[in-house]
Amino acid sequence: MSLEVSHKDQEISLVRIFKESFYISAFTFGGGYVMLPLMRNRFVEQLHWIDEEEMMDLFAIAQTAPGAMAVNAAILIGYRLKGLKGTVAAIVATVLPPLVIMTLVSYFYIAFSQNVIIAAALRGMQAGVAAIIVDVVIRMAMDIFKKKWLPAIIIMFASFVAVYVFKVNIAMVLICSSILGLTSEKVWPKKEVDNK
Repeated sequence: MSLEVSHKDQEISLVRIFKESFYISAFTFGGGYVMLPLMRNRFVEQLHWIDEEEMMDLFAIAQTAPGAMAVNAAILIGYRLKGLKGTVAAIVATVLPPLVIMTLVSYFYIAFSQNVIIAAALRGMQAGVAAIIVDVVIRMAMDIFKKKWLPAIIIMFASFVAVYVFKVNIAMVLICSSILGLTSEKVWPKKEVDNK
């Protein structure tokens, strides 16, 4: 994966990056993981700005970096599309909607917290968020299975067991997964990885 800006990417305007990032952020409730399918659907399937594998790589980097995942992903995607200027446009567009919404929510917090209708709506959102996260997990897992690379499949299941069963810190799991992935490249040749 390369974060260099290609000639094709130069045609993408900063205004368009801002608009798309703002739209995704404004209509996302539930955090960074919920943004993954929206980003993937928009940037990969609809706009074709980034390919599937590169988007998954960007998400992996965003997850391992410190800070909010949504902002990390915006930084990487913005830079990939338009360099430093794209990064600034994507960050501002991603941060602005939740900043405005949370300011309003905090101002009216007491009224919101005691409103039965709003409480019910939030519970419904939680169910929707869970479904969206499951969708992301299935898509990413299917992508790993399609590559037919045994080490990645083993690492995926081992990571799940480590986090879910043994409650291992996620950062530690990601670091170990990266090391295992690099080590496995030496054992399984690249041509075998690309063989589908």
